[in-house]
Amino acid sequence: MSRYRRLFVSGGTYFFTVKLADGDETTLIDQIDDLRACYGRCAASHPFATRAIVVLPDHIHAVWTLPDGDADFSGRWKRIKAGFARQVGGRPRSASKLRKGEAGVWQRRFWEHLVRDEAELSACLRYVWSNPVKHGLVERAVDWPYSSLHREIRAGPMPEGGV
Repeated sequence: MSRYRRLFVSGGTYFFTVKLADGDETTLIDQIDDLRACYGRCAASHPFATRAIVVLPDHIHAVWTLPDGDADFSGRWKRIKAGFARQVGGRPRSASKLRKGEAGVWQRRFWEHLVRDEAELSACLRYVWSNPVKHGLVERAVDWPYSSLHREIRAGPMPEGGV
């Protein structure tokens, strides 16, 4: 069994990338309401602050700050991924995924990075919000509908450096 080295910091801020198993799928935006519902249920039962999020056709980037005394980001992603997989139904699975009871919707793991200071946080926020432009989905970040950038614009001035 693999043992991953993760840095668990109580109340930490983390940058995540979570991907679908099939990089050619558009399931996340095709079924955005299901994803939002699963994400919302997890946030309600296991609170965290979403500092930034963008949902692309086949992956998600997010920046979360966990509550003081809590470092369980893995459990939260497990709940979101499992809930969404139940909503959208299973996919063809490998023997390994069958043995592990995985639905085949998501890549098995996700990538995370502990944000260590305000400069890193600013860089992560810019990366998240500009990602649809990087992937050629839109010309301007503000034109991508599945981004927390819109929430930030409504709230007032953008963080230093903007998008």
